[in-house]
Amino acid sequence: MRILIQRVNEASVEIDNRIKSAIKIGLLVLVGIENDDTLEDSDWLVDKTINLRIFDDEHGIMNRSVLDIDGEILVVSQFTLQALTKKGNRPSYIKAAKHDTAIPLYEHYCRQLSLKLGKEVQTGTFAADMKVALVNNGPVTIWIDSKNKE
Repeated sequence: MRILIQRVNEASVEIDNRIKSAIKIGLLVLVGIENDDTLEDSDWLVDKTINLRIFDDEHGIMNRSVLDIDGEILVVSQFTLQALTKKGNRPSYIKAAKHDTAIPLYEHYCRQLSLKLGKEVQTGTFAADMKVALVNNGPVTIWIDSKNKE
């Protein structure tokens, strides 16, 4: 699994010209799921997401997590994070998981985040045509791949 985390002042998802979900200060997380991803990958990324210290403390140092600041999280499925771009100019999505694998892992990731955050995580709609808006704070954008746990 790959996630792209953005520290935001606000973020929202619009589907069919209607706001489906919106948050204020917190994290916008884009999630890309690969064919061979497992619950272990999801759980590892949940812990990384919830504990990642990318919010400023009282000294302006990135030393607080989304938990520490009582922030919010918006999670959006993003199969294009699994794009292969080595050959040619047209990305290949052959490694992106099919719905029967991706949806349960996406839902598990969101449920576990909600449990650990202590409040509901906002989401997009899997496989929908979504318009994602955000005000990136920093900007701070972090990419994490569960297959690269260095």
